[in-house]
Amino acid sequence: MSFMTSFERGMEKILVPIAIRLNSQRHIAAIRDAFILSFPLVMASSFIILINFAILSPDGFIAKMLFLGKIFPNIASAQAIFSPVMQGSVNIMAILIVFLVARNLAISFKQDDLLCGLTAIGAFFIVYTPYEMIGGQAYITMKFMGAQGLFVAIIVALITGEIFCRLARSPRATIAMPAQVPPAVARSFKVLIPVFAVMIFFSVLSYLISMISPLGLNDLIYSLIQAPLKHMGTNIFAVVILGVVSNFLWILGIHGPNTIAAIREAIFSEANLENLSYAATHGTTWGAPYPTTWGSIYDTFANYGGSGMTLGLILAIFIASRRPEYRDIAKLSIVPGLFNINEPIIFGLPIVLNPVLIIPFIMVPAVNSLIGYFFVSMNIIPPVAYALPWTTPGPLIPFLGTGGDWLALGVGILCLVVSTLIYLPFVMISNKVQMKNAENA
Repeated sequence: MSFMTSFERGMEKILVPIAIRLNSQRHIAAIRDAFILSFPLVMASSFIILINFAILSPDGFIAKMLFLGKIFPNIASAQAIFSPVMQGSVNIMAILIVFLVARNLAISFKQDDLLCGLTAIGAFFIVYTPYEMIGGQAYITMKFMGAQGLFVAIIVALITGEIFCRLARSPRATIAMPAQVPPAVARSFKVLIPVFAVMIFFSVLSYLISMISPLGLNDLIYSLIQAPLKHMGTNIFAVVILGVVSNFLWILGIHGPNTIAAIREAIFSEANLENLSYAATHGTTWGAPYPTTWGSIYDTFANYGGSGMTLGLILAIFIASRRPEYRDIAKLSIVPGLFNINEPIIFGLPIVLNPVLIIPFIMVPAVNSLIGYFFVSMNIIPPVAYALPWTTPGPLIPFLGTGGDWLALGVGILCLVVSTLIYLPFVMISNKVQMKNAENA
C-alpha cells in the first residue's frame, strides 16, 4: 500500500464523518450556501479584475508581455470603464453574505426568509460604525463592506437568524392580522416583534462595544487579529506564520491578505526596497541583503493562483475530482487562477468553512515557503529582488524575480507540482464525502 493511499484512508476516517456532520448542520450549511449563491457576482468581478489589472494596466503581465503600453499609450485610462463593477460585487460582499446567511437560516427554520435577510442587513449597519464627518455631513465608508467585513457579517447573520426565527415560530411573539388585511401587510406585521427584538439587541450590543472600542465591532475584531502579529521580522518563521494566519482568516470568511496587509507592509517594505536597490546597483540578485521576505519567499513560491496556492487545487480537481460542481467551478476558475485571482474557487466550492479543504489550504503555502527558503538559503538559486505585478502567472515569478534564473523557474514548477500532490488526497476525500451525502439523502 503506497504512502498516498494510506494517507488518504487515514484522512478519510477522520474528515469524512466530520464533513458529513458539518454539511448537515444548519448554520454551516447556511454559510456555505450563501457563498455559493454569491458566486456569479464574484466570478463576473474576477474577470473584470483580470481585464483591468492584467491587460489594461501598463504594469499588468499581459500588457507588459505584448507591449500594449507602447502600442496604446493611454491604455490605463480604459480602467475607469470597468472599475465601478467592483463596487457592485466584491466591495459589497459583506452585505450580500449577511442577507444570504440569514435568509438560508430562516429557510431551514421554515420562517420568513426574505424579511429575516432584510432584518440582518439592518442589524449589520447598526454595528457598522466606520463613518466620517466631512463638511458637517456623515459619510459611510466602504472599509468593512467587502471581504474585510465578512466575519462580522456572518456573526450578525447567524445571531439575527436565531433570534428572528425562534421568536417568529412562537405564537406569543407574532402579530396575527384579520383575514381582510392585504397579505403583504399581514406578513410584515406578523414578524414585527422579532424584527424589533433584533434591532434592540444589536443596538445595545453596538453601544456596549463602543465603550470598549469607539470605532466599533469591525475595528475591534480587526485590531484583535492584528495585535498578535506584532514584532515579527524578516525570517522564515515570520513568513510562514503570517501565511498561516492569512489563510486561516480566509477560512473564516475574512480577507486574510488585506487584514494582515498593514503588519506585512510594515515588516517587509523596507527590506524589499533594499533588495531592489541592491539588484539595480549590482545587476544581479545574488547577495541581496534580505533573501527572506514575504515577497521573496511567500509571493514567489507559495501564492500561485492566489491564497492557499489554489492553482494546485484546480489542477488536483481536474486530475481526481468526480464531483461535477467542483469540475465546473475549476473550469471557470482556471483562467483567473493563472493570474492569481482566486475568489471564484474560494467562494465557489467554497473553501470557506470547508472541513476537507481547510488542512491543505493552510498547509500547502507553508510547505512551499519552506521549499523556496531551502533553495534560496542553500544558495542554489538567487533571492527574488525584482518587483513584479501581482497578476504574473505563478512559476514565472521566481524566474522573472531573479532576473531570469532558469533553475528558479524549475523550483517554481516543483512548488506547483508539490501543491497539486498535497491537494490530491483531499480532493479524493471530497469525492467520498459527496457519495456519503448522497447515500444519506
